[in-house]
Amino acid sequence: MPDNFPVIKAAVVQAAPVLFNREATVEKAVNIIKETARQEVRLILFPEAFISAYPRGLTFGTVVGDRTLEGRQTWQRYWENAVDVPGPVTQQLGKAAREANTFLAIGVIERDERGSGTLYCTLVYFGPDGQLLGKHRKLKPTAAERLIWGEGDGTTLITLDTEIGRIGGLICWENYMPLARMAMYRRGVEIYLAPTADMRERWQATMIHVACEGRCFVLSCNQFFTKHMYPNDLPGINDLKNQPEIVCRGGSVIISPLGDILAGPLWDEEGILYTDLDLAEVVRSKMDFDVVGHYARPDVFHLDIPDQPETVSVGNWQ
Repeated sequence: MPDNFPVIKAAVVQAAPVLFNREATVEKAVNIIKETARQEVRLILFPEAFISAYPRGLTFGTVVGDRTLEGRQTWQRYWENAVDVPGPVTQQLGKAAREANTFLAIGVIERDERGSGTLYCTLVYFGPDGQLLGKHRKLKPTAAERLIWGEGDGTTLITLDTEIGRIGGLICWENYMPLARMAMYRRGVEIYLAPTADMRERWQATMIHVACEGRCFVLSCNQFFTKHMYPNDLPGINDLKNQPEIVCRGGSVIISPLGDILAGPLWDEEGILYTDLDLAEVVRSKMDFDVVGHYARPDVFHLDIPDQPETVSVGNWQ
């Protein structure tokens, strides 16, 4: 543990992608990163599935026992706008992080590197030198997400030990998985990232619980987008006829290690939340509760996660 704890500025981006348009979404992300750089931000978080869509309301032509050609065509469009990790998109994002001198975490729809048709909901991490530091694939897609995304595994349950604190996180309803949270806690996460598509007000209670349980800062990030942001020529566009105009309200928020709301929640608009994170608060918060320390009972409980990597040590930048 360091003798001097950093105070760093973080930014949570609540925005819409250019739905089903990878190149335009990357351009939008780069411009937002440039905007936050003017605020001397050291960490930027974008929402789940930001590049290039969280396809809320689409059925992909699927019911139990049957699929349609139109649904397969929608899937093809989704796959064509997904991201190779690593690949040209990660190079562009890394360049933007380097020019902004910031850590960056952003949700992407990742194509399987073996050239198969599988897609993953992935959180990708970059350092201030533009280096791709790692990725986390969502362990368990929720409900109908299982039609379009594959499952991650323990090899991507990563935390990063950096000069601004130990960073890690889970995607959306992974945060309801107690053992997945414990996987983050036992690696000493101090800045816990929770990109999501959950716009319910009750999600705020979950994020407060995670902050209090893990004694960590929690940054939760969601999209704000409307039905009319979908491209008109999308094969499955008729699926959306009964959707409300505001498809996702947002609800991005930043919470302290003792469960206090520091910024947000932000509803019904695009915007960026900024706040300072004082890492000394993490230490102070653990005086009376440390989930992997004096409040743990390793004599009673044992958690084994096959293939979970050790915390990744990341170099220092000025």
